[in-house]
Amino acid sequence: MATARQQLSALVSPGGAPVVPRMPAAESSRQAAVLILFGVLDQVPSDRDAQDPRVGRDLDVLLLARAATLRAHPGEVAFPGGRIDPGDADPVAAALREAHEETGLDPSGVDVLGTLDPVPLAFSRHLVTPVLGWWRESSPVRVVDEAESAAVFRAPVADLLDPAHRGVTVIRRDGHEWRGPAFTVDAETGTHTVWGFTAMLLDAVFDRLGWTEAWDERRVIPLPVRR
Repeated sequence: MATARQQLSALVSPGGAPVVPRMPAAESSRQAAVLILFGVLDQVPSDRDAQDPRVGRDLDVLLLARAATLRAHPGEVAFPGGRIDPGDADPVAAALREAHEETGLDPSGVDVLGTLDPVPLAFSRHLVTPVLGWWRESSPVRVVDEAESAAVFRAPVADLLDPAHRGVTVIRRDGHEWRGPAFTVDAETGTHTVWGFTAMLLDAVFDRLGWTEAWDERRVIPLPVRR
């Protein structure tokens, strides 16, 4: 049986089907990258067993909560990442740089498994390259800049897969309705709702890996109230 790391590596093998369906991007899209970093918890593991035996209680993914004072996506839970700067060699370099700046992690302890196809974000006009990584040697993470982040935490994957922590968020705007996957996750800073782009990527990765557990797609998780 393949390990979780081997499964993740297979996601980015040459010739593989896209994890997220390919979508057209605007010509003026700004390039960005995020780090989807899996590893083994060095603190408190999940208290439940996932259905897939490859998902151990100690398997986790790195997330952060953006500061509520930011103009763009305030308070949202996200992967570390940001725009690709002129000095970045490629999306991988950008994702690792941003992760270090936002969480304090040591990039030398990260094994980069590869990249997923870039995903366009029409609302913000970004083209985001997800970088898939494995924490070979973990390092402490923290809020580096309180003006940028409110919390940094390692979320147990088994908790994210728990059907009790899954649902959808609903956005209604200009007569249109958009529904997307959502997760709730408990951290030292409280219970956070993962939705939007980050939840879409997690949902797609979990589905492709075969880790998803049956959940109620009719359950609506309220969007966090922006303060």
